[in-house]
Amino acid sequence: MTNVESTGRPKVREAMDRAVSELGAPSVVVQIQDGDGTWYGSTGQADTVSGARRVPGEHLHTGSISKAFTAATVLQLEAEGLLDIDDTVERWLPGAMDGSDYDGTKITVRQLLSNTSGLFATGMAKEVQRRYNVRSSFDEHRFEVFQPGAVLELAVSEPPAYQPGEAFWYSNGGFGFAAAIVEKATGNSFESELDRTLARPLGLSHTFARHREETGYRGRHPRAYSKVFLREGVRPDEVTPENWPSMLEDPALPPFDVTEVNTSAGWGAANVVSTLDELLVFFAAMIEGSLLPPAQHEKMWTTVSTEGAHWLANTRYGLGLYELTLSNGLKLRGGTGQSYGTCTFVMGTPDGSHMLAVHTNNDWATFPLLDSILEAEFGASGLVLKI
Repeated sequence: MTNVESTGRPKVREAMDRAVSELGAPSVVVQIQDGDGTWYGSTGQADTVSGARRVPGEHLHTGSISKAFTAATVLQLEAEGLLDIDDTVERWLPGAMDGSDYDGTKITVRQLLSNTSGLFATGMAKEVQRRYNVRSSFDEHRFEVFQPGAVLELAVSEPPAYQPGEAFWYSNGGFGFAAAIVEKATGNSFESELDRTLARPLGLSHTFARHREETGYRGRHPRAYSKVFLREGVRPDEVTPENWPSMLEDPALPPFDVTEVNTSAGWGAANVVSTLDELLVFFAAMIEGSLLPPAQHEKMWTTVSTEGAHWLANTRYGLGLYELTLSNGLKLRGGTGQSYGTCTFVMGTPDGSHMLAVHTNNDWATFPLLDSILEAEFGASGLVLKI
């Protein structure tokens, strides 16, 4: 692990400084690994009250980067012969989708992990909107615990976006089902299986899936600041994937400290904590195929189009992670995780020899911020949220 600020990379430094001065990010940290070794840089404040700076090795809530860990755990279990990713949900969780608009006999584990199951976007669920997407209600509900059954019920609480296998549609709920299948196939907790199959083999001593009751971190961490809330008074049934940007609160409002929050609603989808160092190790292993057996590595990187899904342009989705094509034609592999007050981004070349990891302790204007750093390091842009 690097423990000092690095010199050089003036374009990356400039992009980081603009993120703070022009986009209002409280802080940005970047870590890069290539043939010249490891580069680390930071700017801004980890804590806007105390003025504390960012430091290497901080614990970070990785948001949807957790999906890559869940997919890799499942693929490790497949390699061990404990399951097959073409098994159906019904095979492992009989009756789990009964009473909903979904048919567990037609949805496979592979479809859960590739976001092609047809499950709706869980973040748009009326119950999620009611509890978390307005400042006042977020503060009221931020420490509530979701049991696994409640996570699965939430995942099927709205009508399907598509039929299984028909198209890509980003859904946290599919990864909750995947976590439940891990537990059923092994008889162990999802958290312990992620540790056994991934963290320990890769030496990731600071990477873990939060237990259900956890609301914080196990080491030094930055504060997390959010401004991506809906306006007070917006009704959940008014919000759609198409109109939610127009429903957001006044951007001039001060950021809201959301550091301590229970992430059990994102079980399997957004509940992993890690560090930039360890994320680089994990993603390099996923990209270059040094952990998963060849058959499972190929399945992880068999991708589907994300076109038309109100998601990231220029991407194709694998199992829990994605490929990004930059404007100069360069293809990168990695993942993005944004949650309340935190955004994490890891990308690398297909051979894993040139890796970039970014974290910012806010959740607004993040994609322009990330794209500018991407362009500074790789010479071209391409990361665009296409709403």
